Parts: sequence; structure tokens; C-alpha cells
Amino acid sequence: SGEQRLSNFLLWEAAYAELVYQNVLWPDYGEDGLADVVEQYRNRDRRFGGRTAPVEAAAPALAAG
Repeated sequence: SGEQRLSNFLLWEAAYAELVYQNVLWPDYGEDGLADVVEQYRNRDRRFGGRTAPVEAAAPALAAG
């Protein structure tokens, strides 16, 4: 069908997963396919929840007392 989906398989475990779909059958999968996946991952713009730039951690407020 050409669709790329999980069909509810391990849905909760894949909530923050970085998925890559390749058009190759498992017996034919080799080192070149893995190298391609690693390269795709290295070139992704990771936004960590939708942010375009890293957010600096705010200093915790001290309680008055």
C-alpha cells in the first residue's frame, strides 16, 4: 500500500522514537543500509519537543524564609 506506519505495534514504546523506513527486505539488509540509517539520524534537526533552539536551564528560585 506504500504507507509507513506501526499499526499500533509497540505504540507507547515508540512515542519519542526516531523511525526510519527503508525499502529493503530483512534478508537483503546489510552494512550499507545501516550506514544510511546512521547518516540520516546524524543529519536530522532534533527539536526535542518542538523547540528550534536549545533552552537554557533556569536557575531555581530560592524560597524566602
